[in-house]
Amino acid sequence: MLFVIALALTWAFSALLAGVSFTEIDPRTGQPIQIQNQLTGAALANFLATMVPTFTNFPPLGIVLVALLGVGVAEHTGFINASLKGMLALTPLRLLTPMLILVACLSHTATDAGYVLVIPLGGVIFYTAGRHPLAGIAAAFAGVSGGFSANLIPSGIDPLLQGFTQSAAQIIDPGRMVNPLSNWGFTAASTFLVTGLGWFITDRIVEPRLIAQTAVDGDTAEMPKLEPLTDPERRGLRTGLLAMLVGVALLVAATWPGDSPLRSAEGELTVFSAPLMRSIVPLIFLLFLFPGVVYGMSAGTVTSHRDVVKGMTKSMNTMGYYIVMAFFAAQFTAAFAQSNIGALVALQGAAFLKALAMPGQVTIVGAVLVTALVNLLVGSASAKWALLAPILVPMLMQVGIAPELTQAAYRIGDSTTNIITPLMPYFPLVVVYCQRYVRGSGIGTVASTMLPYSVTFIVLWTAFLLGYWALGIPLGLQSAYTYP
Repeated sequence: MLFVIALALTWAFSALLAGVSFTEIDPRTGQPIQIQNQLTGAALANFLATMVPTFTNFPPLGIVLVALLGVGVAEHTGFINASLKGMLALTPLRLLTPMLILVACLSHTATDAGYVLVIPLGGVIFYTAGRHPLAGIAAAFAGVSGGFSANLIPSGIDPLLQGFTQSAAQIIDPGRMVNPLSNWGFTAASTFLVTGLGWFITDRIVEPRLIAQTAVDGDTAEMPKLEPLTDPERRGLRTGLLAMLVGVALLVAATWPGDSPLRSAEGELTVFSAPLMRSIVPLIFLLFLFPGVVYGMSAGTVTSHRDVVKGMTKSMNTMGYYIVMAFFAAQFTAAFAQSNIGALVALQGAAFLKALAMPGQVTIVGAVLVTALVNLLVGSASAKWALLAPILVPMLMQVGIAPELTQAAYRIGDSTTNIITPLMPYFPLVVVYCQRYVRGSGIGTVASTMLPYSVTFIVLWTAFLLGYWALGIPLGLQSAYTYP
């Protein structure tokens, strides 16, 4: 409904502003910008005629679905769950907290694995180790949701956000491309930042307070138990990880020669024209598909091709909401771009920012805070970025900030307030997890427990981004800090 309302407002404002003369120069044409009325007969006819291709050609749609086909198989066969359980089972007690948070960050690779597996496991593991179970739930929740944009492994969220960022950047610069892994370096480094901060907050702030103020009073007979890996799971995990390593080795071998078909005509691997860069999403698909299938065959969870198809189908079932949202987001994005309202807002907003003469660092901090505030009301990362990207990305491009940097700032704001807003879809589920151990747990209990993580993450993670910028460390592949 947000996109339907936004589409209606775009149409209305385009009709009202079509006759107004603006002095802002459109950088695409070199002429004063002109708003295009989207309520004329010709515009509405074109809207209807192009509705289907607008949807099917929507950049974030296909890339996400293809990536999740492979992830769905790995999740359905049990490969991802076994990997997470195996990592936690091998962890020494003194490193329990950081390993739990690290596993929580890695769980973003699978859509909902972190929420339905790692968070409840956090409570189980801490309770089994004689520690406060709510501290384990809080640490896992901080990694899964508070550190949502921190991950060592590329996942579906990377191409999803890239699609919106690229579409928004092309409002100003039609030829501007954004690499799906343009933030990977930063998000990978952020994994260690989030793990370290979460470790300190859990052990020094949250758990001591919980021990002093909150007694465990749940029914121990009904509390979940940490089940060890079975023999089939261990066998499957060994063969699945081996298959993944072989796949990575084959990819390295295929790209190593200077005349590799995965390189560009100039022999480069990381330029947009290189087939390797245009194959990032299919590679994510294959990286999880083959290990997932091999795991399933070894562990006995795959007996025929039907089990593989079932895993893909299951992952697509979870994407129904996203597909519906993508349809309306695509129509709004197309109308917004065609009307030139986005470009006008970007140019006027950029002029306002230039008049303020603020340093770029202050502007980026503002983008983080705006996103964090919006995140309190709109939980979906894709829906939120689909609304904000057409405004923030072009606007900041006009003051010299690259789309990749704006996207990185968005990812910080989007992550850090997830854990304190009851409007986050999985927040009630976390409350239920807590009630298994402390009957009186409620929304206030969870929000107050997670507040130290949220405040610390947003302050120090933003500072980390500014430090990255100051040192000139690449955010990821083919990334930039400034535009043009």
